[in-house]
Amino acid sequence: MERIDKMAKQAKAQENILVQAGFLMAAGMISRVIGLLYRSPLTQVIGEAGIGYYSEAYTFYRNILMISSYSIPAAVSKVIAQKLAAREYRNAHRLFYCAMGYVLVVGFLASMLLFFGAGLFVKEEAVPVLRTFAPTIFIFGILGVLRGYFQAHKSMVQTSISQILEQIANAIVSVGGAALIIYVNLGGLAVPTEEAGRVEHAVLGAMGSAIGTGSGVLIALIFMAGMYFLNRKMILRRVARDAHENVDTYGQMIRTITMIVTPFILSTAVYNSNETVNTFLYNKVLPSVRGLNSLLQHQKLGTYSLAFTVLNIPMAFASAMATAMIPTVAQASSEGKFDEARESISTAVKSTMILAIPSAAGLLVLAKPIVYILFPRSDEVVTLAGRLLMVMSVSVIFYSLSTLSNSLLQGLGRVKVPIVNAGLALLIQTVLSAVLLLCTKIDLYGLAVTNTVYAGAMCILNQMSLRKAISYRQEWNRTFLRPLLAASVMGASARGLYQLLLMLFKSPRWALIPAVLFAVIVYFVLLLAFRTMTEEEMLTLPKGGAILRLARKLRLM
Repeated sequence: MERIDKMAKQAKAQENILVQAGFLMAAGMISRVIGLLYRSPLTQVIGEAGIGYYSEAYTFYRNILMISSYSIPAAVSKVIAQKLAAREYRNAHRLFYCAMGYVLVVGFLASMLLFFGAGLFVKEEAVPVLRTFAPTIFIFGILGVLRGYFQAHKSMVQTSISQILEQIANAIVSVGGAALIIYVNLGGLAVPTEEAGRVEHAVLGAMGSAIGTGSGVLIALIFMAGMYFLNRKMILRRVARDAHENVDTYGQMIRTITMIVTPFILSTAVYNSNETVNTFLYNKVLPSVRGLNSLLQHQKLGTYSLAFTVLNIPMAFASAMATAMIPTVAQASSEGKFDEARESISTAVKSTMILAIPSAAGLLVLAKPIVYILFPRSDEVVTLAGRLLMVMSVSVIFYSLSTLSNSLLQGLGRVKVPIVNAGLALLIQTVLSAVLLLCTKIDLYGLAVTNTVYAGAMCILNQMSLRKAISYRQEWNRTFLRPLLAASVMGASARGLYQLLLMLFKSPRWALIPAVLFAVIVYFVLLLAFRTMTEEEMLTLPKGGAILRLARKLRLM
């Protein structure tokens, strides 16, 4: 009886993880779709060169953000979750205050560094764009603490809604702000004919888009602050009832925050620095070595960013699962429940792969029509972006797995391990990127190849570390092989249907949408036919009972 109760509790815990991850995944998908929808009109307003300047500035903004504030939600959720597991509510709330003080100081310093040191990071033309990002870093830190506080309570709804609001505001202000700034300064939206005018047009548009990024973060902060103050009375009542005599001093808590946040920051910064390295090599080193035109380089980088934007969409579930897993694994490991932690990890990895593998297959076989529908640019741009997306499609699997394993290692307290792994992977990709860009003429394909190699290296290194940390071995047959077989059949059938419909309707749009819907159905049926998930595992999924009943009616279970 005790064993049955334990299994029931584990199933309920796994279901809660998947439900919370589902909220974040839905928000992440909606946010990414909004991002794609506004990217096309934004590109129409500011052009590929404007996207290139924005991408260059955004890359370095993101890295300063990584060093200062980006990892705050994950770090705060981990450290507060451990206190909540011990029912130390007073200490948990004090940690919240200390984290807020930490980001106010660090965020201010990082914003000043970005504003006054912009010329050290980007070319002269992109300096105003990077400076426009500076205030966003300060705002993001405060937002991150609030998100991490709710995530520590295993409540992802607030973060999910704030992400959607952030992206909506970002979309509206980015396009509107870019158009307004260009119109006010140049007297119209038309791109000038001379090169100096085209550069000014692109830079002004990129600045407007950067303002949109900051506006989105500000709207999300206002929402999260409102959620906190709505719950503040309940939070303080729980703190008042806390009978624990062991109350940490603020000095101890500052040290705890610093010791936890710093490895998180370093890990995230190094993990995401491969794009910074590639941008530096492509925009600064390569033009100086080969005497290439700077404006043309930024235009081509803008094309690469189109493919990379599409690549980020299917990774929403991995990011959501990683966020949801940190407090869960942190609590389980702090209580010594390693069997429960291993079971949760297995479920998380399997759920992530069931979505990541078919996503990679879909991007591989339908890359060009997807880019064409999302970004209706010239055939040359669409063809190049589609080919780049095909090269990088497999990295969806690698990035999804490495993103999840990064958070799992951090939740288990092995916060320094991802830093070492990311450093080794970065070294491998930097050497390869330099060789491919400087010693060959494959150009943007070099970035696509090194991006995939980097993700693969991170994936392998993290899996080895996870096995060592918790004696964890992932089941391969149902987690990887069967989804891969189902995705292969799905990809071939989707491509065949797309080609048939394209011949009939002569429209990529009317051919792509039915092909994608058909692919989803085929994959779902094959997933069940191959017995990829057991009935018990299916019941842990959101609406798992309904899915199981449907599978039985179709005689697939």
